Amino acid sequence: MMNFIEEDFLLENRFAKELYERYAKDMPIIDYHCHLPVEDIAEDRQFKNLTEIWIAGDHYKWRAMRALGIEEKYITGDSSDEEKFEKWAATIPYTLRNPLYHWTHLELQRYFGITDLLSEKNAKKVYNQCNSLLATQAYSTRNLLKKMNVKVVCTTDDPADDLKYHKKIAEDDFGVKVLPTFRPDSLLNIENDNFSAYLKKVGKQTEVNIENFSSLLEAIEARIEYFHQHGCRLSDHGLERMCSEDFSENEIDTLLKKKLVGEIITLKEAEKYQSALMLKMGAFYAKRNWTMQLHLGPVRDTNSKLLNQIGKDAGVDSIGDLNQAKPLAKFLDTLNKEDKLPKTILYNVNPADNEVMATMAGNFMGDTPKGKIQHGSAWWFLDQKDGMEKQLNSLSNMGLISCFVGMLTDSRSFLSVPRHEYFRRVLCNLFGKDIEAKELPEDMEWIGKIIQDICYYNAASYFQFPEMNKK
Repeated sequence: MMNFIEEDFLLENRFAKELYERYAKDMPIIDYHCHLPVEDIAEDRQFKNLTEIWIAGDHYKWRAMRALGIEEKYITGDSSDEEKFEKWAATIPYTLRNPLYHWTHLELQRYFGITDLLSEKNAKKVYNQCNSLLATQAYSTRNLLKKMNVKVVCTTDDPADDLKYHKKIAEDDFGVKVLPTFRPDSLLNIENDNFSAYLKKVGKQTEVNIENFSSLLEAIEARIEYFHQHGCRLSDHGLERMCSEDFSENEIDTLLKKKLVGEIITLKEAEKYQSALMLKMGAFYAKRNWTMQLHLGPVRDTNSKLLNQIGKDAGVDSIGDLNQAKPLAKFLDTLNKEDKLPKTILYNVNPADNEVMATMAGNFMGDTPKGKIQHGSAWWFLDQKDGMEKQLNSLSNMGLISCFVGMLTDSRSFLSVPRHEYFRRVLCNLFGKDIEAKELPEDMEWIGKIIQDICYYNAASYFQFPEMNKK
């Protein structure tokens, strides 16, 4: 079988190859946004087999298998792990031109040394070979992160989390900083049936009786400070669009009290509440020099039949076509004019919003740090070669790519870190083609510095993780 992922993979000329080999390849990795289960890192989990570490929970793979007409029992159902892997292996030859084809073979090679093209013909051989390696200590979760030269991992964590696993990891100090990220979706979703019960959980953690808006804010800031003391330097918000409704604090207090006694909250009231709470939390983040991440634009859980069958994160989400610009501008401006706008990363899932986010970021830059408002890395459905190039081009055309904080995995899989390599190859190829076309000078040392900044140094400086050497 041919070796597909060779040294010049995605690198189309000598300039691209030089930039990658000399400047990008060996840079450490800061994975500042992912969904890795922190318990697995704390316990240094070893996975039983390749399906468990590679397919379980990966809705990218599930969607491809469903597209091929594979029965759900072989995807998320009760078939054996080996059967599920065999169905995935049979799917791979049909994923040509989908990023899964690249990611699959890159991950097999980087982690397991397998250079053969995966198919149903060699599925059993690959499965057994990988399982043999996974049984060794070198393939525990911690060692997998170290193997990929990861220096920082930021997980995604609920405000009510006690962070006990982060504490354990910090005590062990195994060479990779694993830090929490504050993800307050449950605090924002006032329309949810379990909202009041969730507030009681937060109140218990903070010893605050949440009975109105001011006591809610007291509890939230206490949790933010708790996260801060345990190394958190980022928040994250998954939103269809930014809410930016006009409100008074009396209104918010009244509708929150309505919810707490079991009354129905209207959509308009929910949007007012979310508008108010996002502004308050934004100010809390700015006070602590955190970075606020806004992931905007998806339409989630569209297939109710499959959702009822499998549950959340079933892989039935899509790109939304919502209007983003005006409410986002109003939100950012409100914080900015009060000098309470934190460092912010704007992610869009709709490619039509690339230029919206790139230009929006430029509206609110401050004196420090450089690139205070970021047009975030190509996200979710855009996290592939074409999507990365479009994001990098819109950022270059309308901002300063030299200030970009670079790539993240946004993944639940411990085998996804080579997506940083994939991004770096795309990045170096983009610059390399410009040099060949004489659109950029052949100043490899300076351009190499810019590449290294995007790969590592910008993020190290921007996020200001505790006790981390920037250079």
